[in-house]
Amino acid sequence: MQPRMSEPHVVIVGGGFSGTAVAIHLLREAARPLHISIIEPRNALGLGVAYSATDPAHRINVPAARMQLAGDDDGAFDRWYRRHGDFPQDPQAVLADGSIYPQRGAFGRYLQAALASEVSAQRGWVRHLQDRAVDWHSGQVVTEKGERLQADSLVLAISHPPPSLPDAVGELAQHSRVIANPWQSGALAIIPSTAKVAIMGTALSMGDVVASLHRLGHLGNIIAFSRHGLLSRPNAPINLPKWAIKALTGSLRQHLKQVRQEIRRAAEAGLPWQVVLDAVRSQGQVIWQQMSDKEKRQFQRHLRRFWDVHRYRIAPQVSQAIESRQRAGTLRVLAARLKTTTLHGDTLRLALCARGGEQQTETVDYLVLTTGPAHSNLISGQPFLSALKQAGIIRADALGMGIDVNAQSQPVGSTLPIWVAGPAARGRFGELMGLPQVADHAQQVAHAVLEKLGCRQRVLS
Repeated sequence: MQPRMSEPHVVIVGGGFSGTAVAIHLLREAARPLHISIIEPRNALGLGVAYSATDPAHRINVPAARMQLAGDDDGAFDRWYRRHGDFPQDPQAVLADGSIYPQRGAFGRYLQAALASEVSAQRGWVRHLQDRAVDWHSGQVVTEKGERLQADSLVLAISHPPPSLPDAVGELAQHSRVIANPWQSGALAIIPSTAKVAIMGTALSMGDVVASLHRLGHLGNIIAFSRHGLLSRPNAPINLPKWAIKALTGSLRQHLKQVRQEIRRAAEAGLPWQVVLDAVRSQGQVIWQQMSDKEKRQFQRHLRRFWDVHRYRIAPQVSQAIESRQRAGTLRVLAARLKTTTLHGDTLRLALCARGGEQQTETVDYLVLTTGPAHSNLISGQPFLSALKQAGIIRADALGMGIDVNAQSQPVGSTLPIWVAGPAARGRFGELMGLPQVADHAQQVAHAVLEKLGCRQRVLS
């Protein structure tokens, strides 16, 4: 199918989950064919940072039954994976309760299949430009390879900037013993089995690194540290009943009190805290938007780290790898910050400051960085977003979480047909990192784009 000049042209910058999901919903719900251009430097759509992982130890963090596009039937991905994924070749994906935690790349392939299905149904034309958007000139998106795209609507689906290198690593940031990108193919394979490894960061990415080292047969000591030393928590079994919770009201302090009370009630009923947090998560966006700016800053400063490790959990296989290393005494988790990194022969000497102020030194063979995306650098770290900011079209949100958008997910102050999809809009919506919320947001953005273009299907009841 070839595009016609009369077809509306939608340009999507970013072809990870958010961008691909927006494209799928545009095709599904448009009243006439669309011409969609997706600018994504990876060689395939639907992967992004999350689902481009190739290490078999890197698994989806929630059961497959809880993952799907907005509007799909419950368990859509689970059923697809059992039929079309690598399910038979991956017995470790299945747990005793029957839940499945596939390798992470499987969900990317599911998205690709969903997109291909919509295209094959003659619902539009999708072009993947394996390229980067780098500039905005006279209303056109300019790519690194020199293409100029005139869009009737533009969707910004750039969400996860690369991590920023800690100042404390200093001039050793490029040293062979410092692994700044542990997800790069073969990055961890260079580490000898007996090497002593330090991991900076203790959340989801640290779990991935420990699981990878475990798979590679690493037996040496591991030290993982972060300012608060908080580990991501595991998931509960999937067959637990849903927990009913009243809408949280009042101040941030009152919210916290209510959640603690609900956790105690759940424990009395024989249910784990996870069921309560899942119920709170469903109210997340409403709660966030009811907070004052002062409360949002308080949450970011004092509670965000605790929410994240309980909300964004690790797969059981990863949890087992961590627990196994802890039981063996080969994994220590510290609450400490890195002050300096120096070379000492063939080793790295890390000067750490513990939370209580105690100074300690650790000598290790390798330092692996897992500090996560530098969301505060989203705009400055992306040439295209920087160009849009320079043109006065976008700006950072007040909390430094991403792009400042209105309730319709459009850049504040702009009158252009531009939308922001995915976690880059979380300054407005708060709970916009987990898949269910990102999936719903992608659908909402697609609806808004189609309304603007005047070609959204009307569903008759």
